[in-house]
This record gives sequence, C-alpha cells and structure tokens, in this order.
Amino acid sequence: MGDVWRTAADRRRLRVHDPPAVGVHLPRHAGQRSEAVIAGLLRLVTGAQARWKGSDPVRPDGVIPQRIFFANHTSNLDAPVIWAALPTPVRRMTRPVAAKDYWEAGPIRRKIARDVFRAVLIERKKVTRENNPLRIMEEAMESGDSLIIFPEGTRATDDDATVGEFKPGLWHLAKKRPDVELVPVYLENLNRILPKGDFILVPLLAAVTFGTPIRPNEGEDKPTFLARARESVATLRRRAEDGK
Repeated sequence: MGDVWRTAADRRRLRVHDPPAVGVHLPRHAGQRSEAVIAGLLRLVTGAQARWKGSDPVRPDGVIPQRIFFANHTSNLDAPVIWAALPTPVRRMTRPVAAKDYWEAGPIRRKIARDVFRAVLIERKKVTRENNPLRIMEEAMESGDSLIIFPEGTRATDDDATVGEFKPGLWHLAKKRPDVELVPVYLENLNRILPKGDFILVPLLAAVTFGTPIRPNEGEDKPTFLARARESVATLRRRAEDGK
C-alpha cells in the first residue's frame, strides 16, 4: 500500500519537479483521487489555513525532507486537518499516527484510514513487543515516510487547550532517527470546531501553524528535550494568539 521506492534514501531525496526514476512509481488508483477530495473537504469545512513559520514545506532546491510533525492534541480532527493542510507532494509522503481501536471501529473508517490517510495504526491498550507503537513508527520511517504524531498522548479537555506534558515517544524517535526533521505544529480552534465527545461541527475557522524544526542538542537529556519540544508548540500558540 502506498508509494513504492527502491530505498528509503530515494524517498527522502524526492524532488517535486523530478519525474519518477526507472523502477519507481507513484500510486495511480482510486485512493489517490479520494485523497484529493477528502483533503479538499477537510480544508473547506474547517477553513484550515496553513502557516509556515521558520521552515518551508519544500526546500528551495525542490527536496522534501523526511519529517516528524508533532502537534497539540485537542480533537479527532487534528491528524486529518494537519494532513490536509500539507501541500500535495508533502501530504503523499506523510502518514498520521492514529489509534487502531478508533480507526478500525467500522468498515468506512477503516478504509479511509488505510487507503486515504495511509495511517500508521497503533495499539493503545494491549501493547506487546510485536505491536509496540515505537517499533511500528520506526518501520514506517524506514520506508521513507514522514509522520504526524501527538506527544501529549491524549486530547486536551480544558477550554483553552493548554499544551500538555509530552510523553517520551518523540524523544525515542528523534534519537533513533537524528536525520529526520522534527517540526512543531500548533492547531488553533479545532477543539471548538469538534469538541471532545461531540459529533457535529461548529462553524469556526481553524489554522495550522508549522514552526521551526528542532533536533536534540548534543548532551541534552530526555526531560530537557521534551520540555523544549513542548515549548516550541506553546510558542506557536502564543504567537497565534498575538496575531504574529
């Protein structure tokens, strides 16, 4: 499922203006058409605007770097809206990490998760060595995919959607793959558009702000890195509130 590449390095070196190399092909199937439709609908119903602050989705030389997008978590719309806000060539190499029990709850939801979002589905409850979420995410990155993750681990329930404490998964992924860019993302208003426990969308406008990539500093320990990563998202929030 998804793109077929000779190596992960081929994927990471993808340039948006280059045709596929011999033996490398882009998917041409109904799922790709559905992807464009669903991405457009998500942007339409949420009014989501993408703002890139401190980085560009595609580098000036045309290279799309492999990334982990990490964001605050306030709504079931979070991962789909980040995914939809990405430019098409970036979106097609980016996979949301999502709860398997939620996205496999019904055939329609399962099909969208697997065929449209190409979601990396992880267990939240019965975690074993075989289905360990970190191992599954590492495998997805080895194939060249970028990921969308939520280090808080659960959706915020407070009205002001304060950025919560980060769990250590981001740290482990960053240490395992130091070549991958870690891009902070702040989601604005999605907790009001689809509050936790609700099923009807409230007509408000959302925004997705992508910040400056970070990496673990030499000698930086886990708590310090996680605090800095959390602060990078909180900083985007403050700037959004100030209109910057």
